Amino acid sequence: MSISSSRSEPRLLVPSLLLIALVVAAVGSLGAPLITSVATTFHVSLASAQWTLTITLLSGAIANPVLGRLGAGSHRRGTILATLAVVVAGSVLTVAPFPFAWLLVGRGAQGVGLGLTALMMGVARDHLPEDRGAATIALVSVASTIGIGVGYPLAGLLTELGGVRAAYGLGVFVTAVAFLAAWRSMPVPPVGRSARVDVPGALLLAGGLFLVLLLASETSLWNRHLGLAVALAALALLLFCVWAAVERRAKSPLVDVRLVRYRAVAGAYVAMLVGGVGMYLLLTLITRYAQTPRRAGYGFGLTTFVAGLVLVPFSLLGFVAAKLTPRLRERIGAPLLLAGSAIVVLAGFVLFAVARSNLAELLVSMAILGFGVGSFSAAMPAVILAVTPKSETSSAMSFNQVVRSVGFSFGSAVGGLVLAARTDTGHLFPTDGAYTTAALIGIAAMAVSAMTSIALARQHASKTEPTTTPWGTRPEGQGGSSQ
Repeated sequence: MSISSSRSEPRLLVPSLLLIALVVAAVGSLGAPLITSVATTFHVSLASAQWTLTITLLSGAIANPVLGRLGAGSHRRGTILATLAVVVAGSVLTVAPFPFAWLLVGRGAQGVGLGLTALMMGVARDHLPEDRGAATIALVSVASTIGIGVGYPLAGLLTELGGVRAAYGLGVFVTAVAFLAAWRSMPVPPVGRSARVDVPGALLLAGGLFLVLLLASETSLWNRHLGLAVALAALALLLFCVWAAVERRAKSPLVDVRLVRYRAVAGAYVAMLVGGVGMYLLLTLITRYAQTPRRAGYGFGLTTFVAGLVLVPFSLLGFVAAKLTPRLRERIGAPLLLAGSAIVVLAGFVLFAVARSNLAELLVSMAILGFGVGSFSAAMPAVILAVTPKSETSSAMSFNQVVRSVGFSFGSAVGGLVLAARTDTGHLFPTDGAYTTAALIGIAAMAVSAMTSIALARQHASKTEPTTTPWGTRPEGQGGSSQ
């Protein structure tokens, strides 16, 4: 029996889209709170255990544009199901009694699922009315970020109760549920579309992203082998330049880089990259500060589970922001909303920099961060999709996810570098002032993101006779959200 799009009712489709986005984000986040437990369980160094997070980000960054291109064609449903099957298989490997290398293979397979977020947005745009589709895309974007706040405390609790294998067992359960939800609800895309994967472009992008994430995760390279780190950074830049040239000439590019000619798209990517650095930096600083034992002269010595609960305000306020975003976007426009969101995150940095002597202040900082991240994530798709045809939704948003992943990786790396640089010889923990220094860097990053977004807002305001749609304000003659 053939499966048609009529099989999927909105009441079943929307919850499935949100569930899948939430699950892949939560599973992807399982690496961060479990690094220490992985090191002790598998008897490996902390640097090696860190790769349980890095390899997930890497495979997700590579899979995003490939899945985005496949999702633009007629086999989107099959692509979604096959990807979720890979994620389920990877989740099984993480709990199997195999050596550490197999755990990394499993985490890499789980990371492939991070590329599904853009496909969920494409489904929503194709199969839901514009108003509901726009709201659903915003929620999917938020769920893909706020899901971190769901995965952290659950992983911490399960680790304390049953060890690291129990925590990874959560991934097996939720990914299996997500697969069943997709099997029952995912419609086939509109007829007449085709998608071919640009293999040379995929390989070039994979090489560049690997080097970027390697440099972001292996902070010791910058401390001990600066010349090598600079050389690798130059090689990564060269690969990206060659990749962009190849994509411009390809008949079926992995990512339509021509979209960057729209200032809205280019500006949105810049705001996402720099903003991602700041947002993940603050998330890292707060959670690490909360877990630092009091003997360091600061911190609260929280366990992994309790430290994970610190992220609950992050998730709650993120979803609140996502609910408020559609109304705010209608009133002030998506670019200005991006700027306001960046300023909110900046305010969270300021509070953390000047007031972190008690746990309540950390919770407030985390809540502010969650609200800013939620509204930022919900507003971003509207800026990009305002000048993007429906057929290119998955591709455009998948590249945005790549940019976000790179930004998050650099945010984590910046935090690690600053704290390591301010750790005195013979001490395990950095000085309290190191957190203030890192916060100042975050303030600068969010200021750049806010100014970029304000520039986008001014550009929109200068356009004559703008057309307003649920996807954002689109100048006449640009894009094709109504296509």
